Amino acid sequence: MASLLEIENLSVRFPAGGAVVQAVDGVSYSVDEGETVAVVGESGCGKSVHALAMTGLVPRPPAIIGGAVRFAGRDLATLEESELRRIRGPGIGMVFQEPMTSLNPLMTVGRQLTEHMRTHLGLSRRAARDRAVELLGLVGIGEPAARLDQYPHHFSGGMRQRVMIAIALACRPRLIIADEPTTALDVTIQAQILKLMKELTREMGVALVIITHNLGLVARYADRVNVMYAGRIVEHGRAADIFADPRHPYTRGLLASVPRLDRPRTERLVPIDGQPPDLSRLDGGCSYRPRCGFVTEACARSRPALEPAGAAHAAACFHPGKMPAAA
Repeated sequence: MASLLEIENLSVRFPAGGAVVQAVDGVSYSVDEGETVAVVGESGCGKSVHALAMTGLVPRPPAIIGGAVRFAGRDLATLEESELRRIRGPGIGMVFQEPMTSLNPLMTVGRQLTEHMRTHLGLSRRAARDRAVELLGLVGIGEPAARLDQYPHHFSGGMRQRVMIAIALACRPRLIIADEPTTALDVTIQAQILKLMKELTREMGVALVIITHNLGLVARYADRVNVMYAGRIVEHGRAADIFADPRHPYTRGLLASVPRLDRPRTERLVPIDGQPPDLSRLDGGCSYRPRCGFVTEACARSRPALEPAGAAHAAACFHPGKMPAAA
């Protein structure tokens, strides 16, 4: 049985003066019905660009996009903009990073919710408003009927993000892409938002792609994880396997830099040395090697492919077995 979403060799390049920025480089993965898949990595690794590209939200030109993105059997890369609009909303919902810049400050929350449903579902004004009240209640906003007539600035950051989730759910999509949905929120609200999204996707059978750098939330809510570095997936597998036994040095570095409650309070965090690479100056070797403590001559000669590193687990590293076992 085919997956709901299948991404195959997705690439995104941007001309920049006399150079080309390879923002996404050969990304491939799948998402099944009702599954939660996380895409993690440092800022600038291509997480957000790949999500925008697969939904047709990266302008072409200037971007040069290749590969296939199949949603429910249809290749989105071959569709016209008018066809993509009919898929966004009823098929794929999107929760963007910063709700204050995604919500229109001049329109009431109710209008932004109902307009979405009237356009895609053909609901009457009254039916759309009733559904909007239901959705705001579903995402945990009190007195939803009264809040419909308020503007985004009347809501806190956490409440605005809940409104974004309600908009994403409004047309009963089969897939939601959440791009850093908790970046601007404090830790307590972050946990609430991710718990809410996980519960809603479980109840409604919606698949979820979470794009984030917060590994603590990923460990709790994701079924599978894709680790991105320099535009490529360098490790993927079940969340439990990756956290218990990371096989790529970059993944180990990310995990080592996260505070843990089961460690002594005096223990120092271990940062990853160096800086992410310039995506316009990548060579033919492993892009992580300037920061890697396990580098060999082979790492400079060619780029490692994503190879099996266990059951349903793969890593793009020439020597994953040389790394010590995870603590």
